[in-house]
Amino acid sequence: MTLDAAALRDQLIGPYAALDVVADTGSTNADLRAAAGRGAPDRTVLIAERQTAGLGRRGRGWSSPTGGLYLSALFRPSGVAPARLPWLTLLAGVALVRTAKAFGVDATLKWPNDLLVGDAKAAGVLADVTAGVAQAVVVGIGLNVARLPDDVEPGVGGLRPTSLEDHAGPLDRTAVAIALLTELAALEAQWRRTGGDDPALREEYRAHCVTLGRPVRVELAKGEPLLGTAHRLEADGTIVVRDDAGVDHSVSAGDVVHLRVR
Repeated sequence: MTLDAAALRDQLIGPYAALDVVADTGSTNADLRAAAGRGAPDRTVLIAERQTAGLGRRGRGWSSPTGGLYLSALFRPSGVAPARLPWLTLLAGVALVRTAKAFGVDATLKWPNDLLVGDAKAAGVLADVTAGVAQAVVVGIGLNVARLPDDVEPGVGGLRPTSLEDHAGPLDRTAVAIALLTELAALEAQWRRTGGDDPALREEYRAHCVTLGRPVRVELAKGEPLLGTAHRLEADGTIVVRDDAGVDHSVSAGDVVHLRVR
């Protein structure tokens, strides 16, 4: 079933300033980046039934099969220091965990914001700080709601895909979208009220993040992969990986692969 745009607006206009649903687009993130440049208001949302050019981290393609939930939200968090803006992606991860739980699915997070159900990935988040636009961040979320086609490829490190339907049965995507965006709005508002530095939100994220304490391989943009143990999460959202020599490395961006303990 297609998303019910009228129901979405009825429930979400208030926490959000504007919300549109389109049948298909290249990328909701790209569309909202352009809209931000044209002056789109704080808390504008765009949802697409289908994306033809969705992107994941490091420019990789993001599969967007029919039956998923593909949305982006534009935030203009004035009063929050630029160094705190990466926390918006972590908060989106917390919103996904809360939403999954509301529909009977126990989920966790792989740093920074991949939604895991067991050892499979059900959702990912990509945020873009819009160039030339003062304090504007577009947060994109791709959530697998319906059962996936058989040809969807595994992710980084062979992480297999899954969906909410695999664990909870068929769901109403409109209801899932309302729950997810309601949680995201509440978390972002709380985070913004504290200037982007809320200890309670940090602790909630840590409680859901199964990367912490695990042996990991971090694929960095440049250089050799970093091997070690995910030691702790810093206040700015970066993760500290301690290598076998006991040296700590602060990682702000990279693909994390959970390694099995031998």
